[in-house]
This record gives sequence, structure tokens and C-alpha cells, in this order.
Amino acid sequence: MKEAYVQFHGIVKKFGTVVANDHIDLDVEKGEILAILGENGSGKSTLMNMLSGIYMPDSGSITINGKPAEIRSPKDSIKLGIGMIHQHFKLIDNFTGYQNILMGNSSASLRQKKEIKKINELMDKYGLHIDLDKYVYDMSVGEKQTLEIIRVLYRGADILILDEPTAVLTPEEIKKLFVILKNMRSAGHAIIIITHKLNEVMEISDRVTVLRKGRNVGTLITKETSIWELTELMVGKPMDPVIHREECELGEVLLTLDGVTAYNEDGVKVLDEIGFELFSHEIVGVAGVAGSGQKELCEAIAGLYPVHKGSVKCMGQEIIGKTPGEIIRMGVSMSFIPEDRLGMGLVGSMDITDNMLLKSYRDQKGLFINRQPAREMAKKIVEKMDISTPSISTPVSKLSGGNIQKVLLGREIESNPKVLITAYAVRGLDIGASYTIYDMLNRQKKRGVAVLYIGEDLDTLLQLCDRIIVMFAGKISGIVDARNATKEQIGLMMTGKVMMYV
Repeated sequence: MKEAYVQFHGIVKKFGTVVANDHIDLDVEKGEILAILGENGSGKSTLMNMLSGIYMPDSGSITINGKPAEIRSPKDSIKLGIGMIHQHFKLIDNFTGYQNILMGNSSASLRQKKEIKKINELMDKYGLHIDLDKYVYDMSVGEKQTLEIIRVLYRGADILILDEPTAVLTPEEIKKLFVILKNMRSAGHAIIIITHKLNEVMEISDRVTVLRKGRNVGTLITKETSIWELTELMVGKPMDPVIHREECELGEVLLTLDGVTAYNEDGVKVLDEIGFELFSHEIVGVAGVAGSGQKELCEAIAGLYPVHKGSVKCMGQEIIGKTPGEIIRMGVSMSFIPEDRLGMGLVGSMDITDNMLLKSYRDQKGLFINRQPAREMAKKIVEKMDISTPSISTPVSKLSGGNIQKVLLGREIESNPKVLITAYAVRGLDIGASYTIYDMLNRQKKRGVAVLYIGEDLDTLLQLCDRIIVMFAGKISGIVDARNATKEQIGLMMTGKVMMYV
């Protein structure tokens, strides 16, 4: 048994009447990688935020290296050798890598050469090889993450917390990160990873702690468990953690893009000669590192982003230059589920019934709106999609992220579209809600809908989709058959290094 470096004893944290952490006991050992798994709301981030000094426990205690730790602020956390890498990096874009690391260390400027030598020695020790003379705005996502790791190590971190560290990395960047983490483990660091990617948990961690509804429901040795056991612990019931692709015979072409080009407000080309076809009875995924044009692509198709040139035909009708309302009035049967659920998708202050009306009120005749059909639809969707809500009169902003997404998906699917466009449909959702949505999309495909699925998890894209379009810097760098493609191939296309078409 290794020496416990960090220990949580009976940690309780409440927010009003909500118990986020319920008497949690947990230990992290020196020279190990501990993964923390759990659905949304299970208490993972709350627990780690107490270690990083953002929250304080209501009761219970934390010990570091055998000594009681009073962590009242992030400053206290840093002094105790704790470093946290957040999903959203805390870097200054207009500074170089070296400047970001040395920032806040007033004495470092007096002995800059000595400190830079110290940083370079750290990089050599852990295999952290990036150009720190580069400005942050010129760095890739993987380089920014590496910079964050160098920064916390430079500040003396022996305990490293990473929150969803692979969420926006390419497969090649994930491999590099795992090498770095293994080097740190070998050097005796205690590493905690908060994640939802079960395959990666099995690959990188030594032990796994599963939280459910604020409680620790089990800590297992990774090599002695399985994805199926971990999934059951997370959701509280047996569940098959595999997405089963529906095999269908392709139907007619329902959506065609040809030479679609668009610029952003700064005149930068965000879509560059995009062209592909989408067939009935298929799900086509779109992969790419963040900012490759995925968001602009789906908004351009839906009439929400101005297109400079090119053609978008849905069900044979040209829709370039048309607003979403005009597209609907043309009789084009298309639904768009945007990345921004509350804003572009639903109105948070309105209840489920009135959000149903947003899609159908134009069809009503007369001066007064009849809410009864919308009420019936709201009841149907709540029951059909197992939406947890006090009533259909509850403002949707009061619902969890998963339930908000179910309301939005349910409304769009009830309109029986021929083409369904989804942007990050499961982002931020727990495993149960995610698999409900995968099942819904498969059912739509089976009944003849053409689905365009913009996603960020390559395992999901490979299991769910028939074809995958890979984007890089606003261009299509490849289109592959998901049944035969590998993550490595897609990863190379995501960096623009390889072109591949089926």
C-alpha cells in the first residue's frame, strides 16, 4: 500500500437544501493516478473545488501528507502543493508561455535567466516539450494544456487535479498528455482526473472512485474492474455502455452543400468551399478541434449565419439567404438543435408549454393563441422522454442540463423533420441522458431522417455515425466510413495533416 498523500474525512458540503457532498471519505496516494467518475450533480467538482480552495467544507476534514489542512482560498491550496487544471484555461493570450508561468512572481524578473533555466529543467524532467517563447494565441489546445501543467509544477505542485483534461484534445494530444501524466506518476506525484470517458479511465488510472448523488459508492482498482461495472455504479443500475449503430439502407439525398464559404465579423474565412451530401436513413458526424468551423457550418445550414457564396439545398430547395422562418414557410422539413440550448434553442424564463408554442404558433389561425395543443405536446414529451420536472408550467431554466436538452430534442423531433441537425447534443450531460439521446437519434435514422451530428467525443462518433466529416480550419480535411476508420486517422485529419475520403 502506498502512502496516502491526500485524505478526505467525512466531507459534507451543502448548497441550501442540496447536499452536494454527503460524508465523503477518499484518499489519493503518492505516485498514483486516481480517476473520479460520476454523473452530473454527483459532487465531483464540488469535492475537488474544496481541495483547490474555491469552497470550504461544512464539516469533515482534509489532510495533506498526514497533516490537517486548512484550505480557505486558492492561495492556501497552492502553498500546500496543489495545482488544478480547469477545463477553461486560465492563461493570458497576449503573453508568451514564459510570461504566463512567471506572472505573479515579482522576484522572478530579477533573476529571469535562472528561473527560465528552472522551467526548462522541469520540462525535460517530465517530457513537457513546447515552445514557451510562443504567444498563447498561437498555441494549439494541447500546447495550452501543457503550459498550464508546467505552470502548476513551477509553483511547486505535488498534487495535480485535471478537470475533463481530454475534452478538446485530438487523439495524438491525448497520447502525449498520458505520457506526461505517467512521467509525473513515476516521479511520485498524486494525480486526480475528473472525467466521464470510461475508455480513458481504464487506460490511464490506477484506481477509480465513483460518486453518485454526493456519496462515494466505491473505489476500485482499475485493472480489476470493467466499463460495465463502473457504469452500473455511476447510474445505480445495470446499463450497456455501448452505442449500437442502426444499420439501414440509404435513401434519397435530403441535404446538399456545394462550395459553401463564409466569413466572420473580422473578415476571417470560417467556412472554406464546404461540400457534401446527407442521405435519408443515415447519421453523419462532424469532428474537429474546437473552432474548426463546426458551429458556423450548422448555423449556416439553418439560416442563422450569413453565407458569402455557395449553395445549400434541403429537399431540393435552395435555402441560402433565407431566414429560419422563411425556410419553415417554404415547407422545408428541417430542425436544428443548437449548441446554445437556452438562447437559440429555448427561452429559459418560459415554461415547457410556451417553448412548444415557439415552434407552432405561426400555424395557428385567428387573433388568439390556443395553448391546448402545446400543453398536450408538452405532456407527451415529458412522459415519452422521462423529463424530470415538477410540472409543464416550470420554467425550463429551472431544469437540469439533461432535462433541458430532452425538452429541446423532444420538441424538434415532434415536428417530424426530414433533416435533423444537432450541435453537441450531449455536451455536459450525464451518461444516462446521453444514451437516451443516442437512442432517440438512432430511432430518427431508422424512420428515414437524415441526421447531421456535430460532436466532440471520437468514440461516440465512431460508434453512432455512418460517416464522419472531419474539419480543420474551416475546410473539410476528410470524409470517412465510421465502420472502418480509426481515432488515429481522424486525429491526423483534425490537424490537417492527412486528407482522406470514402
